Amino acid sequence: MILRHHIPKDREGTYYTVPFDVPDNVEKITVSYDYFRKGGGFIADLKPSNTVDIGLEDEKGNFLGWSGSAHKSVRVGEYDSSPGYLCQPVKAGKWKIIVGAYHIMPQGVDVTYNISFKLKGERLLFGDLHIHTTASDGKISAYEVGITAKNKGLDFVALANHNNFSENYCLPHIDGLTFIPAVEWTHYKGHMNFFGIPDPFENSFVANTEEEMRQLISNARAKGAVISVNHPKCRFCPYLWEDDDAFDMAEIWNGPMRPTNTRGISWWTEMLCRGRKLPAVGGSDFHKPKSPVKLGNPVTGVYSESPAPEDILRALRNGKAFISESVGGVRLNLKYGEFSMGDTANYSPDIPLVAQSNSNALVLVTDKGERSIDLVDGKAEIKLEKVKFAYVKALKGFGKAKKITAVSNPIYFNQEDNYNATEY
Repeated sequence: MILRHHIPKDREGTYYTVPFDVPDNVEKITVSYDYFRKGGGFIADLKPSNTVDIGLEDEKGNFLGWSGSAHKSVRVGEYDSSPGYLCQPVKAGKWKIIVGAYHIMPQGVDVTYNISFKLKGERLLFGDLHIHTTASDGKISAYEVGITAKNKGLDFVALANHNNFSENYCLPHIDGLTFIPAVEWTHYKGHMNFFGIPDPFENSFVANTEEEMRQLISNARAKGAVISVNHPKCRFCPYLWEDDDAFDMAEIWNGPMRPTNTRGISWWTEMLCRGRKLPAVGGSDFHKPKSPVKLGNPVTGVYSESPAPEDILRALRNGKAFISESVGGVRLNLKYGEFSMGDTANYSPDIPLVAQSNSNALVLVTDKGERSIDLVDGKAEIKLEKVKFAYVKALKGFGKAKKITAVSNPIYFNQEDNYNATEY
């Protein structure tokens, strides 16, 4: 939306508003403006020409923020706003630009306001789901982690400190970055991340028997926690509990790609072959700078309806995600008719599995085995036989030096021909 507004000389030194209409289903508003100003900086201060200030009001006339003439573009949204502006949901209605006519030249000035709307809807977000801070054995603070993550292009992080949750009650605010509350339940028989609630424990993290473990898990789930088993095939701290149903997701990729992760991916694939519908995620397990374990390596790319923690976790729990070695790495998506990653579909020999990626070649994995597929213009249509599931992974290198660089979540297939297709 473009608004052109003339400010006459006789309005100099006053404040007033210019209205504009905001439609439904908007997540964020950005208002940029431009006008003629002779000179700039120190010269403009010595010999003023046109100086026009800006602020915003919402549809109810509530003041949202003011930036004077310091910024030529300002934004307001539920998850991200300019410094000096409130973060809040965007409601449809008549919003207002607050005009500050500080200095106006004798002939007046024409101001052009360019207003853009970011609509609500699915988008690809990247995050690191396994990070430690000074609240446990990490070496940098939550705020430092957040700034580092944002500089790397991440959209969300989960600070999963060992067995404590105090930091979840004082997470920093960094525009454009979502903090997901998390705790890494660190037990001698295995580690799990509890996502989505500040305090997942009824009292403490202690559990000495399988029964106590199940009760602790049950209590956390009752509070709303989403639970991921961490590095299940690590040689130093593997998952040793007998109950393989205790977790909702599996961290199949922890830190740099190495044998721990290839074993974890094989274990996860075996569970899929047995019929378990288990979403996969990844996390760096970052503790300190200047370490081989880098923040944002790997990342989990999630197709989420919004940057809200609950929407990200819902998408992760539903398998709408893939794991890649970095934000700039391989991106993956799978479609089968109207279904996508994490969904359960009815099999039809007439419907191809569509793989989308910025990689030239992928490996298709099903319960019947693996095979290579080539992509043309970022896409491959794959004819499937009837299988339990299908996912893809990307590799780089040659021979035994080949390394996994990305892994998608599966699309699942009903094993009964007359079963109605539903989302998992």
